[in-house]
Amino acid sequence: MKRTSRDIRTANRYEVLRQIIAESPTSRQELAAATGLSLATVATLVGELLDLRMITEVGFEDSAGGRPRGLVAVNASGGALIGVDIAETYVHVELFDLGLNVLARAEEDVRASESLPEQVVGHVATAVGSVVTQAGIEGARVLGVGVSVPGQVDRATGIAEYAPNWDWHDVPLLDLLTEHIAYPLYLDNPLRASAVAELWFGAARGAGTAVVVNLGTGVGAGLVLGGGLHRGVSNSAGEWGHTTMVLDGRLCRCGNHGCVETYVGARGIMLNLREIGPDSALLHADDQTATIDALARGIAADDPVAHRAVHETARYLGAGVADLVNLFNPEIVVLSSWVARTLGEPLLHEVRAAVTRHALPRPLAATEIVLSPIPTDPVCLGAATFALEGALQAVGQKNGKRTATVRSRTAAAPPS
Repeated sequence: MKRTSRDIRTANRYEVLRQIIAESPTSRQELAAATGLSLATVATLVGELLDLRMITEVGFEDSAGGRPRGLVAVNASGGALIGVDIAETYVHVELFDLGLNVLARAEEDVRASESLPEQVVGHVATAVGSVVTQAGIEGARVLGVGVSVPGQVDRATGIAEYAPNWDWHDVPLLDLLTEHIAYPLYLDNPLRASAVAELWFGAARGAGTAVVVNLGTGVGAGLVLGGGLHRGVSNSAGEWGHTTMVLDGRLCRCGNHGCVETYVGARGIMLNLREIGPDSALLHADDQTATIDALARGIAADDPVAHRAVHETARYLGAGVADLVNLFNPEIVVLSSWVARTLGEPLLHEVRAAVTRHALPRPLAATEIVLSPIPTDPVCLGAATFALEGALQAVGQKNGKRTATVRSRTAAAPPS
């Protein structure tokens, strides 16, 4: 779809603010150099952000032989953003200031019997209300709520088109959320959210090409191509977890057999463990979190069954990551989400070894494989940035409408 001048202006405004958040304080000259925009364009966009109270003037710095340069920084107290991470077993919500620092957190457990959209929405509404209360802020300061939901999402309509974990089909999730949450809402999925978080604040910052591998109950890959988020033509890029790893392999929730997710997602890891040690005390039936936690403790205690289970998981994961390395030739592959965070360095070490066995030498030599360094929930952080992007776009639309109104009045005025 062709971008309009308003789309371009919104993207430029977003890029300038992103750079200010990352490098506060900074000058207009530094912003122009970092973004590739002209100094005049940056000065105009900085003026708009100052008017919105999203940034503030913070003094001057000396320049070599010239006039001192004015410095700007993010106005952290100028608004609040909320990120929502909807997962199969929990709803995690974080509230951020405009510097994207966490001010409050809340989590709701989602039981297996609570998979109806209305039940999940109820948990989201409760957790959102909790973080606003904890932070003690006025509702008017909340600029938006970014909501990440697993599966395929239509951002424009707010419809969760397909979520295999709950067998959701064409659920009008945004409409359901709007009935309980009064703030502007922006819907997407965790693959995009994690990729944006890494691009802004994590291991992919400054990278032109990166892959962010989400390892949780579900599995997928957020893609950064050409320095920006890659969504695909229908916002469905990154469904790597539902590519075939083993022909006629394990049955996947999507209905196919042998998907990557069935070998390296939390359920797949439980199956790996059950095949290795069916009577192992590490295995907690129907409790993914407890099992993955037990595996991590088992590795630390040098339990041979835990070592074998993680090795077997990494064997599959390494083969899948090698495919991503060969396909995208990325600068960096980031292992993200709660399974990667819990299993940590032992999993990373095994995955690196497995990728080395399967990837082509040339692309592998250019790729670094790391754990996500983001200390908070990457999905919440990424979802909050979607809310920030939406807030800036809404400002652009309001300004456009205001301009159109002024022009119509001018056109209707009698000649002087």
